[in-house]
Amino acid sequence: MDGLLHTPNTAGLNGALPARKAVDTLIVSDVHLGSNVSRPDALLETLKQHTFRQLILLGDILDDVDFHRLQRPHWNLLHYLRRLCLPDSGVKVVWVEGNHDRLLFRISRSFLGIDIHTRYQWTYQNRTFMALHGHQFDTFLPRHPVVTEAACSVYRAIQSLEGTPFRVSRFLKRRTKLWLEMSEHVGQRALAYAKKRNVDHIFCGHTHQPFSSASGSVAYHNTGCWTDWPATFITVGDYGIELNECP
Repeated sequence: MDGLLHTPNTAGLNGALPARKAVDTLIVSDVHLGSNVSRPDALLETLKQHTFRQLILLGDILDDVDFHRLQRPHWNLLHYLRRLCLPDSGVKVVWVEGNHDRLLFRISRSFLGIDIHTRYQWTYQNRTFMALHGHQFDTFLPRHPVVTEAACSVYRAIQSLEGTPFRVSRFLKRRTKLWLEMSEHVGQRALAYAKKRNVDHIFCGHTHQPFSSASGSVAYHNTGCWTDWPATFITVGDYGIELNECP
């Protein structure tokens, strides 16, 4: 388990992934339910195609806590998550708060029957893992909230107008220096944070950029998002750590 293997598996709506792949932990982030670019149907099918001991919802699962924005596919996913949270499901569901769903802790116990974590740490195969959303390492967002919100609004508008598979918005994201620098900065600060706490692998979301890097014996992994094309998620198992794509 010495790194992140980029896109060895492709899951999704075309049945490319064999049914019920067994993993130990499945990690998703930045679903942004309530947003018109969220992909709840794709995520729901991906979850059904896997068995896992642990599911980590790594922040920004909701775009905000205004449930009036949720459409039927969004509710279908939340109902499935609620069933996974039942004691007899055999699955441990962990919700780590993000900057968009940070107020969810007020209703999380009645909403899904689980608590919200600011960070979550566990051990697997004698390695220590930590998951936190990653906005804690983003110094640009709190300093420039107006610019950030304006840029995100323009990006979402482009996604809505162009439709899938978001070729224009994906091109802009890959070419935007500010976005790339922010993603790299979050990764560097996350690595430093993990080193101080003797963590072997740290997982974050927030940047919407699937990315992996290492510093010495410590590795950083970003899960990407479910508002882009392809969507990405991370699995952990006996084989190591994998980044997976959902087309």
